[in-house]
Amino acid sequence: MQISLREVLPREHLVHFIVDIISQLDLSSIYGQYAKLGAPPYAPEVLLGLLFYGYATGVFSSRKIERATYEVIPFRFIADDMHPDHATIAGFRKQFLFELKDLFVQILLIGQEMGYLQLGNVSVDGSKIHADASKSKAVSYKRLLAIEAFLQGEVEELFVLAEAADGGELPAEMDVEAEIERRQQQLARLAKAKEVLEARAQAHYEAELAEYEEKMREREEKAAQKGQKPRGPTPKPPTPGPQDKDQYNFTDPDSRIMKNSTNKGVDQHYNVQAVVDHDSRLIVGDWLSNEPNDKQAGLPTIDSVPKEIGKPETASLDNGYFSQDNIDGFLARGIEPYIATGRTPHHLSWRSFFADEPSPPAEDASTKEKMAYKLQTDIGNALYRLRKSTVEPVIGIIKEVLGFRQFSLRGLNNAAGEWTLVCLAYNFKRLHVLHTA
Repeated sequence: MQISLREVLPREHLVHFIVDIISQLDLSSIYGQYAKLGAPPYAPEVLLGLLFYGYATGVFSSRKIERATYEVIPFRFIADDMHPDHATIAGFRKQFLFELKDLFVQILLIGQEMGYLQLGNVSVDGSKIHADASKSKAVSYKRLLAIEAFLQGEVEELFVLAEAADGGELPAEMDVEAEIERRQQQLARLAKAKEVLEARAQAHYEAELAEYEEKMREREEKAAQKGQKPRGPTPKPPTPGPQDKDQYNFTDPDSRIMKNSTNKGVDQHYNVQAVVDHDSRLIVGDWLSNEPNDKQAGLPTIDSVPKEIGKPETASLDNGYFSQDNIDGFLARGIEPYIATGRTPHHLSWRSFFADEPSPPAEDASTKEKMAYKLQTDIGNALYRLRKSTVEPVIGIIKEVLGFRQFSLRGLNNAAGEWTLVCLAYNFKRLHVLHTA
């Protein structure tokens, strides 16, 4: 009995949906980069389909995707029974990471045409995703200085040996010039790492200094309002320069050591961000940074929402994004921010959800007091509570259902491109659910 691949897969299968959407995309920017010489290439529709379906079903490795074109029916259907090798798939993915942003916008526009996306209220959240780097390949600033001093001492000692070589005192089978060259190369790598750590430390110091000045300004405002000395310890100013525990990773220098909420430890991570539309649960913006703090990510993340699909009316964010700069930035963009001023306690009583709105704060109240009141209003409370059913589950689905917990590509720009690919894959699955519901 002969059965075609198309007959095996039901019409409502995800793979049919992905192939249909890809056929509507403008791929001229990709086709324009194909060389006219050499063997006939695989069509970009085929390779995009393999990547989109692979990431949507938890297959991220190019080697596993290649094997799936032999063993898994949906992959064989996309590839039309061809078998691109893993090097071709990996090379295509890396070469066209920049073009994925345009495809991300095109797919959202298709979602609008299908009637599933009407941009209004959004939520923003972030999470830590493991980088393709090992902690064992990292060095702390303190250890770096110690190794640097040790190598410099050895180089000086070897130069003395080189001078003694003319007198015949050189140890047998020892190439002094090669030993010096090897250590100088190590010193050059350490110098580059040192430069990067010092630049990071300066940027971190400037951000902490701005936060410290904002806290001191709030304390002074409260003191002026109440006419008494502020309670609690006085915030300490940040310390400039690298800290002893600041680390540089030689495998992926752009990645950073960050706290891991999964095992309560630390590891090499990137900080991924997503903007999720409340009604459709589609990801409408994505961003990635190597800063563990979310405060610097708020504005770049909301700016990632394509202008072609409209502008959000409101944005809900947790207390990790709370800062005067973020509030001012959202308002300047015409977006009403609802940013938590602290952690929301668990297991609140029913009375807290049905309590009357509090009285508005005084005109001279602090920014935090005004935002806290805003979140306690009926509208603010309703919008912020939607975060638990919008952006938080979306990131959970990406990690648990899609299984994306580690990047395959190294470097900030490459990891950012791969995160866009992950968000694209999620949107395919979500649009498919909306379409078949």
